[in-house]
Amino acid sequence: MSQAISQLLTESTLDLKDAVLDQICKAGDPWMAEVKKGQTFRILDLEGNQAVDTLFYSAADLEERYSAVDTIARQMQLYLTTGSVLYSSEGRPMLTITADTCGRHDTLGGACAAESNTVRYALDKRPMHSCRDSFMHALNHCDCATHRHMSKRDITANINFFMNVPVTAEGSLSFADGISAPGKYVEMRAEIDVVVLISNCPQLNNPCNAYNPTPVRLLVWD
Repeated sequence: MSQAISQLLTESTLDLKDAVLDQICKAGDPWMAEVKKGQTFRILDLEGNQAVDTLFYSAADLEERYSAVDTIARQMQLYLTTGSVLYSSEGRPMLTITADTCGRHDTLGGACAAESNTVRYALDKRPMHSCRDSFMHALNHCDCATHRHMSKRDITANINFFMNVPVTAEGSLSFADGISAPGKYVEMRAEIDVVVLISNCPQLNNPCNAYNPTPVRLLVWD
């Protein structure tokens, strides 16, 4: 697997000083912003092995959003890397991955929630902070009028950038140690105006974050 991944690693040619947006999302926090068509969006893993749960919506019509089913089926690939196209629920390209120094991003593991923490781990894990909580916090506190009417029904199957979720021969999922490292990043060109919703995963119960959630850096270039 490592040899196949290394063949897909692609460095960016963009200069950090030219970014029009450069923000830090703290460990466990949500983040929400709009990326315009033609802009490039980078998620940078500052300390390594951080899982970044991400959803994308069409800024013109929030009912149109990232579709895991379309993205997987059209490319016949479970994992995302350089060249992968993220398709919408309307079958349109939303973003294209143009650079990737990690080489593997999960489409199946989903976002942790109070319910999944309880089922997977223990009843006393239910009150722990989760990605679903972070998504809802971002939607409930968004000061943009166009996003104010979004609710829990808008939280659908997400991408887990930098997360390693191998599929076993029997078809089940397993949460494994990440293959990212400090300074690894993934970069995407927006094919339409998109709203990006992130939960910088607070998970403490599986190795997706090396049991230690850390901040990520988010950048946009024109």
